[in-house]
Amino acid sequence: MSDCLFCGIAEGAVPATLVLETTHAIAFRDINPQAPTHVLVIPKAHYADLADLAAAGDGLLAEVAEVAHQVAVAEGIADSGYRVVFNTGSHAGQTVAHAHAHLLGGRRMAWPPG
Repeated sequence: MSDCLFCGIAEGAVPATLVLETTHAIAFRDINPQAPTHVLVIPKAHYADLADLAAAGDGLLAEVAEVAHQVAVAEGIADSGYRVVFNTGSHAGQTVAHAHAHLLGGRRMAWPPG
């Protein structure tokens, strides 16, 4: 989508600090980190939210999850623990209408999150 920020990042038209890239997904640092490690993992193709991504049924959701884990390992937070969050819809805090996972770690996480 031409007006989607994350599509622009996936296409390389919008700058981002890339952490990892696979055939169908990319991971990049959040510009407003909420933890010492805060990386966004997105599918390169446009899906509006987690429900759309899950409905794709082509293994893409699993690839996004695997990329999140690979980043956690590379960032050194896999053993201590990390959180992966999908916000779906405005009431959940989704501000960009492109499915994305927040990988958070590097500090103790509180529960419930909010």
